[in-house]
Amino acid sequence: MHDWTGDHSWLENTVVREVAEVDADRVFRGSIPALYDQHLGPLIFVPYADDLASRLADMQNGRILETAAGTGLVTRALVSSLPESVSIVATDLNQPMLDHASSQLPSTRVTWRQADAQYLPFPDCEFDAVVCQFGVMFFPDKARPFPKHIAC
Repeated sequence: MHDWTGDHSWLENTVVREVAEVDADRVFRGSIPALYDQHLGPLIFVPYADDLASRLADMQNGRILETAAGTGLVTRALVSSLPESVSIVATDLNQPMLDHASSQLPSTRVTWRQADAQYLPFPDCEFDAVVCQFGVMFFPDKARPFPKHIAC
């Protein structure tokens, strides 16, 4: 029979070590936006960003609103494929994503703005096109209609 009245520091140390190992697995360390951009972007999202940008190839001037811009993969594709006369307002709910995106694309054609895509702070008829790649699936109220932010 074990003497439970003695020194139990070994047990406490074991539990603390095991809890620390479990916590380490739960914590996503490092820059989430940078890791997202570096690993998930090229693997999954860049081909769709290029495809989305190609759908606006006929646009010669005007303003584009991008919602749920994330790390700016679509924004970069738009800037590289559209003429200088097209400006972009790229929005996202997550400021760290926008901070990363703006660090990857310092362009006077792009305005980065934190905004909730379902409650955009723009008047109707403000933009010539609105784009969103893979953002709608994260909207909490998918049945909520999109505001009219495109040209009237």
